Amino acid sequence: MAEIRVPELAESITEGTIAKWLKQPGESVDKGEFIVELETDKVNVEVISEEAGVIQELLASEGDTVEVGQVIAVVGEGSGSPAAPAPKTEEKAPEQQQAAAPAPAPAQTPATEEFASSDRTIASPAARKLAREKGIDLSAVSPVDPMGRVRVQDVQAHSNAPKAPAAAQPAQIAAPVQDGRETREKMTRRRQTIAKRLLEVKQSTAMLTTFNEIDMTAVMELRSRKKDEFFDKNDVRLGFMSFFTKAVVAALKKYPYVNSEIDGDELIMKHYYDIGIAVSTEGGLVVPIVRDADRKNFAEIEANIGELAAKARDNKLTLADMAGGSFTITNGGVFGSLMSTPILNGTQVGILGMHTIQKRPVAVGDKVEIRPMMYIALSYDHRVIDGKDSVGFLKMVKELIENPEDLLLGS
Repeated sequence: MAEIRVPELAESITEGTIAKWLKQPGESVDKGEFIVELETDKVNVEVISEEAGVIQELLASEGDTVEVGQVIAVVGEGSGSPAAPAPKTEEKAPEQQQAAAPAPAPAQTPATEEFASSDRTIASPAARKLAREKGIDLSAVSPVDPMGRVRVQDVQAHSNAPKAPAAAQPAQIAAPVQDGRETREKMTRRRQTIAKRLLEVKQSTAMLTTFNEIDMTAVMELRSRKKDEFFDKNDVRLGFMSFFTKAVVAALKKYPYVNSEIDGDELIMKHYYDIGIAVSTEGGLVVPIVRDADRKNFAEIEANIGELAAKARDNKLTLADMAGGSFTITNGGVFGSLMSTPILNGTQVGILGMHTIQKRPVAVGDKVEIRPMMYIALSYDHRVIDGKDSVGFLKMVKELIENPEDLLLGS
């Protein structure tokens, strides 16, 4: 007999929520096979069984909060292989499922059989999460992947497909509804954590924001001239984020207090440049880290950002991808935001907000010209950074983006 415990997750994470049991009592499990999906404050983690056998008992329910080291399931002795399927169907009959257990146990209910069918489906964690939120049985979803793996787009397509008239069903418990005009749903653990952390930042820092605007003409022209050559040479596209990352690193070197954090009555000065890039996902905003951005060239930064963004969209980010970070860049411009006030990320004392590029009339010398302009915002902790440094930092980012050759020569 073996106990399944919540594994060590990360130094700052001591608990998680049972998001989805991938195995049910009476089902066999192989050594190293995933048994449960945990939702933590930052990422989803699939926990494996260290022993082969049969699931005897689940000690926590979906939605329960569990702590690191807590026993959440028991695996007993068994063959370690699935019970023989009933003829002409993939689902096990209740009698067969009962026989798979080492000791007599009640036959599974139809609801349990439905879970077992869904659990045998190969699906990404993000697809499982979306299916769970929409109440969709994964075994009913037709995947596009030739290997049969169900992805988010498959679940979404199934959800949007016309539904056949359903036969009369017994009454089921649903989310509370008031007069058909409101519905109530529980916030995910990650959304609760985001809300808690943002409130903590607002309450525990003296946050201010200063603004400036950038004429994007020069960097857009340079990017237009170099993008094909850049792609042919590096097999990655040249975007704006590499320019802003390089500009931020240069400004952090000149204004080191923006690259620090408060720890009690001490100030920790960071002599490394791990830049967080905010990425929007279905589960909320995540901030993976571009490590040692000062040592990377434009192509390496673009490739790193692309890799992290893809992992974020596929819910494949690890805790190591998001741990630490000394400064954050967030780009609300991808959603059309013209101006906003970004909130500080954790213990960091600065965050740069980029916004949408909009053509506006501006004074160029004694003339008025139409130029592609972008508002940028620096939110900072006034306990550490004075107005002089905050304005100087933002002004330096502006000057470097408006003279991008300086960034290329210095990279």
